[in-house]
Amino acid sequence: MNLPPAPVRFDDARPRALAIAYDVAAEGMEVLLVRDVLGRFALVVDDRERDVPADRVLAWSERLTSDLQRYAADRPLLRASGLFSADALLGSERAQPAPRRVPAGGYGSVRLLDNTVVGEDWAQVSTPTAERDGSRTHRTALYGFKGGVGRTTATAVLARHLADRGHVVLVVDLDLESPGAGPLLAAGARLPRHGIVDQLVEAAVGNADGLELVAPSGYAPRGGWGELWVAPARGRGTDECPYSYVDKLNRVYADIPGMDFADRLAAAVRTCEDAVAWEGESGRRPDVVLLDSRAGIHDIAAVTISRLCDLALLFGADNSQTWGGYGDLFAAWHSSGQARAIREKLRMVASMVPDSPQRPMSAYLESFREHSWECFSLLYDDDVPEPETGRLIPGAFSPSLEDDSAPHHPIPILFEPGLVGLDADSAPGWQDRAFVRAAYRDFLTTATLLITADPQSDEGP
Repeated sequence: MNLPPAPVRFDDARPRALAIAYDVAAEGMEVLLVRDVLGRFALVVDDRERDVPADRVLAWSERLTSDLQRYAADRPLLRASGLFSADALLGSERAQPAPRRVPAGGYGSVRLLDNTVVGEDWAQVSTPTAERDGSRTHRTALYGFKGGVGRTTATAVLARHLADRGHVVLVVDLDLESPGAGPLLAAGARLPRHGIVDQLVEAAVGNADGLELVAPSGYAPRGGWGELWVAPARGRGTDECPYSYVDKLNRVYADIPGMDFADRLAAAVRTCEDAVAWEGESGRRPDVVLLDSRAGIHDIAAVTISRLCDLALLFGADNSQTWGGYGDLFAAWHSSGQARAIREKLRMVASMVPDSPQRPMSAYLESFREHSWECFSLLYDDDVPEPETGRLIPGAFSPSLEDDSAPHHPIPILFEPGLVGLDADSAPGWQDRAFVRAAYRDFLTTATLLITADPQSDEGP
């Protein structure tokens, strides 16, 4: 009795489709592998300058249908000569080189165009908008794969620390589903009338002029030169009408003609930066922008890390959830060919580090570093053998386990029970307490150096 073939599942389809694409390229063809929003593959062959026998086209098409089963598109093989918009498709900026290089010498190339409903920006690493605009503003994203790792509190402590050193600091709360940075940083001051959600909603209908998006916090930086501004996710609203936060939130992720969500979010951040210069007495633009990103594999985090920031601080604990989550994320960057573009602006933060007789801090951080290095190794270059001797030559970017400047090396924040459930309104001056200063000492020193190269960063919070 002949059993039916085992079904091809989603995870099986991509390597099978790539294997076919590589074989077609090996026959000298330029090919584009396209995956649709359901995960189905089609192969576009550029035959405009080369005659391809009909039997080869049929063989490729039949192999795609056979090997991919339900994950083959209805038309699995497309010839560029028969497409109306072949140049637009084959020249798409969203198409990325395939993970494995096709050997040179008469061979074609393979590119992958992946269409998704959400999360597409994880694979679209680009120059931060501030740099493209010629601004000297440095943007740092603070991100955690899992919530509850103290990311927002760390954002608040770091913001005050940088302002104390004379910097104009803007904190933008991008955790739209769970806003918290605004109230935590306001320190009793009046929040602006509007928030990031208002800018996204109003800009979509061309109605964003005149929004009140930023406000100075109630914190007075030491030294008198620094400034600390807040752009909350949720504005304070007015007494005249209810603030419909959920109704606005339900609409912020929509694309509008000529501008996708990533462009809209970048414009919102830039508008907040401009507002600081307009509204501040000094007229100074922010030196540093801290982007408190939403946790998880979400479009906001994708845009924030891949497109908006110069530095991304990745928060985590030494557990399977952290490494499983970051492993999935790093695998996406690796498979999309974006590892080299993203890896050097990443840095791990070991949050809520314990220090007890049962688990000393040194042992915890050693374990964290080893697991982090294993996870990051996917983004590092492989060592290559020397042709004559076979000796392994280190890759161009392949940090060792012990390299304390590498992305995988953890910046520690100590666990402190007094910070759990912190209510800034009922605990004025909380950032100056001894246990806070001790918990964040190493984090502030290293993060400040990464952001500003400030030699005074070792003075503590």
